[in-house]
Amino acid sequence: MPADLTPFRVAILGGGTAGWMAACLMATRWQDRPVEITVIESPEIGIVGVGEGSTPQLNVFFRTLGLTEADWMPACNATWKNGIRFRRWSSAPGFDSYFHPFLSVIDVHTQQAFFLSTLLRRNGYDVPAHPDAFFLSTRLAEQRLAPLPARQFPFDMAYGYHFDAFLVGQCLARFAQSLGVRHQQARVDAVDLTDSGDVAALRLDDGSRITADLFVDSSGFRALIGQRALGVPFRAFTDNLFADAAVTLPTPPDPTGTNAHTTATALDCGWVWDIPLRNRTGNGYVYASAFCSADAAEQELRRHLDLLDADVEARHLKMRVGRVEQHWARNCLSVGLSQGFIEPLEATALHLVQATVEGFLDAFDGEGDIETRRAAFNARINRRFDGVRDYIVCHYRMNRRDDTPYWRANREHDRLSDSLKAILSTWFTGADLSAEIERQGIADIYPALSWHCLLAGYGQYPDPTRLRRDPAAEARIDRPGIADFLDRCQLNFRDHRTLLDAMVPGGRHPAVG
Repeated sequence: MPADLTPFRVAILGGGTAGWMAACLMATRWQDRPVEITVIESPEIGIVGVGEGSTPQLNVFFRTLGLTEADWMPACNATWKNGIRFRRWSSAPGFDSYFHPFLSVIDVHTQQAFFLSTLLRRNGYDVPAHPDAFFLSTRLAEQRLAPLPARQFPFDMAYGYHFDAFLVGQCLARFAQSLGVRHQQARVDAVDLTDSGDVAALRLDDGSRITADLFVDSSGFRALIGQRALGVPFRAFTDNLFADAAVTLPTPPDPTGTNAHTTATALDCGWVWDIPLRNRTGNGYVYASAFCSADAAEQELRRHLDLLDADVEARHLKMRVGRVEQHWARNCLSVGLSQGFIEPLEATALHLVQATVEGFLDAFDGEGDIETRRAAFNARINRRFDGVRDYIVCHYRMNRRDDTPYWRANREHDRLSDSLKAILSTWFTGADLSAEIERQGIADIYPALSWHCLLAGYGQYPDPTRLRRDPAAEARIDRPGIADFLDRCQLNFRDHRTLLDAMVPGGRHPAVG
């Protein structure tokens, strides 16, 4: 960042959630410096306002901006999210579904018992080792409770959100403009480069040009600046992530209450998300076009939702799964779909945008050689993308279904990273999985809790007929004590819908004490 008073000009191509997130973070970080930020959006390009979920990191994002939940949740039909319920990914008896909680401080009291139970069962002991019995977030989701503890319960819960992605983009646009970000509606027809290969300007449809010092490519899968103009290579993940399309259908909200979790239900050629918003339920079938046509996928989704005869329009989407090799190339930063996409199974899209922009700001404002900082930043973001990919690949590779060619193909391929191979080897040889996660240094991407829940939730254990009973082993788990602990913790939380209704737009957080 220049030290003089000459404004540092940033041009962000494309709005949407990713572009406006970048604008908000840059305007907030650089608010005491001479900066001019402009977001260029084409009015001809529509934004798909599907229901979307997040990780807990989005909570940190809004706190960084100084926005409370009451400032944005009501305007975006948002709800709270305790985690994800996975259904029908396994046919193992007793493991038809499992819940993936977010790691909270309260889990320190039950996590080690869960890890021990999985270790004993993997080593041949007949002990209960399903993750659902061990975590408070699971209880909150089952009872439709919001993850907001009463004041007398001094343990904060980690949680994400469900929201209308289009409305969140609008909310962030208003906030960014309140910080001085400019909004220009125009279509970009071309990208001009300098003789040295940097981006010089964006050429608009009216013949004018927008020049800048830094360009942010948030143009979606079109990737107009990073990939098309600068030629940044794209690394596809299609060799081990087969899903490349989705079809979405909204349904009315559940009249009996509002779920406080996402549901991911496996179907014949992929899986369906169920995302509960205030005004509707977002549903989308993520599938592989090599195994299923768009028409067949829509019909399967309609059957799943009991909408075969309903006059509800479906939206069809294509996905390009993979990532660019350089997210920061020359004077361009690619964010959102233009930098890459790993299917929405673990709701990581906005998490990756946030990590990219915040990491870029740290690197850009850092000290030392700019090329060294750029290379280190790209390596960090690629590591995160690859780590998320491995975790999602594991969902598919470890599925325990044998009913369709799609699920068999996912289970039978061996195109796995060395990291994932080591994790699976550790699990199936009965070794310490937490130690392996620590050895690889990947707990910052997905902690040991997540890996244990995934593999245990699928019932990836020895044949039950080969397990041996050992009262001493069972006693080490203390299941009654854990159940009582969770029962008593649960008393400190209130109904999800009740707290949503109590939230006043633009007001204070609903009282939970």
